[in-house]
Amino acid sequence: MVYGDICRAQFVTRISEKIEAGHGCSFACALVRMECRNRESDQLTYSIDGHTDKEGIYRLPVDGEHEEEMCEIVLENSNKPVFEEISQDPLQRKNARVSLTKNNGIATPIRPVNPLGFLRAEALPQCVDVLKELGMTPTILIGSKLSTFSFDQGPSGVSSPSNR
Repeated sequence: MVYGDICRAQFVTRISEKIEAGHGCSFACALVRMECRNRESDQLTYSIDGHTDKEGIYRLPVDGEHEEEMCEIVLENSNKPVFEEISQDPLQRKNARVSLTKNNGIATPIRPVNPLGFLRAEALPQCVDVLKELGMTPTILIGSKLSTFSFDQGPSGVSSPSNR
């Protein structure tokens, strides 16, 4: 699934939007690309593009076996002007890895991958409540371009929301 990150949280929340066909887009609103690369040389060995459907889902038919390659889905672009930014945070994944071999114990040929999201330029005000529901508190104004969240270490070493 490709989603629009309304809160700039860099994960799906209850108010995230699907980047889907329709809503002013002629065919589809998000373009994704799957790239497979040789594990040793990092040379591109296979590539295919796809678009999201009305549910924000994409399907990429794959030819051949890619057991010795590292394959990833990457975001290319969004036709929804409010969701055009791809996170440049070095700690955030900008892709979703996928295993494309019949030799991995997965019985079905369908490979689900983690959601990928485009960021909204500015978080909406309701994001404060959405993030509080998840036990997160913004350390800076949520409507700012870059939002971060604060956690304190609990007594057992497990992160717990701070009370700042």
